[in-house]
Amino acid sequence: MIGIILVALTAALAAAQTPDPAYAPLQKAYDALRAKDYDRAVDAFQQAIKISPDRPAMRKDLAYTLLKIGENEAARDQFAEAMRLDPRDDHVAFEYAFLCYETKQQAIARRIFDRIRKMGNTTAADAFENIDRPLREGIARWTDALKMSPDNFSAHEELARLAEQRDELSLAADHYRKAWTLRPDRRSLLLDLGRVFHEMSRNEEAQAALLAASRGAEPRVAEQARELLPKRYPYVYEFHRALALDPRNLELRRELAYLHIEMKNRADAEKEFRIVVDSAPNDLLSVAQLGLLHWTRGDQEGALPLLQRVLSGGDLELAERVRTAMKTPESLQRRETKSAGSDQARLLGEKSLEKGYLQDALKYFRIAHENDAQDYGVMLKLGWTYNMLKDDQEAVRWFALARQSPDPSIASEASRAWRNLQPDTERFRTTVWVFPVFSTRWNDLFAYAQAKTELRLANPWLRPYLSVRLVGDSRGAVDLANYGPQYLSERSVILAAGVATKAFHGATGWFEAGESLRSNPGHVLPDYRGGVSYLKGFGQLLTKGAHGAFAETNDDGIYVSRFNKDTLLYSQNRAGFTLRNTQLYWNANATVDMQGQYWANTVETGPGIKFKFEGARVPLLFSLNLLRGAYLINQGNPRAPNFNDLRIGVWYAFTH
Repeated sequence: MIGIILVALTAALAAAQTPDPAYAPLQKAYDALRAKDYDRAVDAFQQAIKISPDRPAMRKDLAYTLLKIGENEAARDQFAEAMRLDPRDDHVAFEYAFLCYETKQQAIARRIFDRIRKMGNTTAADAFENIDRPLREGIARWTDALKMSPDNFSAHEELARLAEQRDELSLAADHYRKAWTLRPDRRSLLLDLGRVFHEMSRNEEAQAALLAASRGAEPRVAEQARELLPKRYPYVYEFHRALALDPRNLELRRELAYLHIEMKNRADAEKEFRIVVDSAPNDLLSVAQLGLLHWTRGDQEGALPLLQRVLSGGDLELAERVRTAMKTPESLQRRETKSAGSDQARLLGEKSLEKGYLQDALKYFRIAHENDAQDYGVMLKLGWTYNMLKDDQEAVRWFALARQSPDPSIASEASRAWRNLQPDTERFRTTVWVFPVFSTRWNDLFAYAQAKTELRLANPWLRPYLSVRLVGDSRGAVDLANYGPQYLSERSVILAAGVATKAFHGATGWFEAGESLRSNPGHVLPDYRGGVSYLKGFGQLLTKGAHGAFAETNDDGIYVSRFNKDTLLYSQNRAGFTLRNTQLYWNANATVDMQGQYWANTVETGPGIKFKFEGARVPLLFSLNLLRGAYLINQGNPRAPNFNDLRIGVWYAFTH
């Protein structure tokens, strides 16, 4: 029995010591978050998720990071995955629902709020009512409008959309169909109809609507429909259902006719081609196919008028193919060489892209763009193709062009892709932070700020930069007995050029050389400074939705030439508890220097609080710290050896 217990404990210990494969990228992500380098944090979270895709906590942290850089739709999708992985997490469900509402997915938001409100949650009940009331009122309003004007297309369409958002799917399907009957040129209605039928589990009707939409004159609608269809080729009966819904779809009917030819159903093929030719007499290819079907079954009387139309129709290549099929001599006239048409090249590009032949897709899309330089859909496809080929510089250029499309769907998709890729391709990146602090110990307002522009090189470890620092206070000189006027800060603007390393396990090295423009004594001084910074956090840090214990440390070693070539070491440590958007903690701080100057050797401890306002448009972080401190060196110290200080600060930062 003891042996069994020992074996079990050994196995449990071994399992507990198994290294987490996602640890390294997660560590990079959290280090980047602490440094407010959100783009790098997003990349690291995505790497971790590729390694361990089934961990909802990582999805949540990535979602909150995406929110910080304004990528609400991407954040919404990550919350959706987190909710799928952990359906019991109502907090994630709330976040997902609110983002769905903000990104125009009201139906999903309404369902989630409806589920949560039934458990007695008043916030969810209010949110549900805010969504549901306008839908109810809108449905009633458009229903009354249709009683007065039954053939009002806009009323049917609006009523269908409101009903779909309210999950009244049968009502939505009924009015989408009526709207489609009134305006068969609005092929996007077939997509709507297919989507609603799919939600209702009426899969055959959904297949018919999507198949009809996938073969039509609107390329964007056709592409979206193909993405929703099964990967297999449609069956004959599915073509018939689609044609019953969309009988004037000649492209769909022509494809069915060719399918009948492949299946040796010549009579059925002839029937379909006859409908096409009667509806589109100038479709010479269909005229030729119908004529040859008559010819091969011996009906020369029916074939010759059709084939003669082709021979005199001006399409020399098609005419030669007909002569060959009829076993007559080919024309001696040569056809002039033409480049591929824009539509044909685009179609070949789409097929190549769908099958993963990226170089072929690139070639065809370029031909299509040369033939029609205003086809924004082709520009968008070129952007995606270059993105898949890992040429993001070119991808960003094509997405930027496609953003100008008059088609809102193309412009929106291109804009999202451009925003996602553009930061990674920028040569320069600017970070600005501002940190004003009021201290009761000095009865003074101190201001610290920096604007830094980095140059991104091929070497990812070194980043040259230009920097403007501001260090100052509002009080100026303070008169001390026997010491004369004493300044509480540098009161300088420092212009510098420097180089910094990429963060590694929370540590960053940097060095810069510049000039300090001082307000007192009023001249320029050389300024050389550098050092190492280390940031590390544990537990529930101050991110949206966090709740629990935490600890963090900020440690800096800095060499400053203007302080008599002194080196200072700072260590700021906090531990406490995170409650949503607030942290309560205890401080333990220390400062020492290499030259033993009294002002640079202190210890401090005491309680503190940090908080930020959820949903605030400007991301401000407020802090209040009540500290009891002591000087470690008192030789030459004109002040009391111990001090109390209440510090009130506001942190603001952004990256562009």
